[in-house]
Amino acid sequence: MKNQDILTVGKISFWLSFILGNICLFGYILTKIEAFASYGFVLLLFAAPVNLVVIALLIIYGLFNKSYLKDCIKASLIICINIPIAILYFYLGVFLIGF
Repeated sequence: MKNQDILTVGKISFWLSFILGNICLFGYILTKIEAFASYGFVLLLFAAPVNLVVIALLIIYGLFNKSYLKDCIKASLIICINIPIAILYFYLGVFLIGF
């Protein structure tokens, strides 16, 4: 795998989770259809483990291929940008629904 491919994996994982989370949050805010909120919480349950697996695989790949370790860590950090965003969206969702 090339350096650019490694960063692309991180960026795709980040943007996919980010865009799906935005669709769920703003879909609920704009339409008040509770299915958006439900899908958002399900997204949290599925996206977190998937992103963790991607991060683990990137780190393992980097450990076996030392020349790519720096890029694997960069890609992992890009994915980790979603963590505070997901926490914020979770609390917004709970507040908006009124659990």
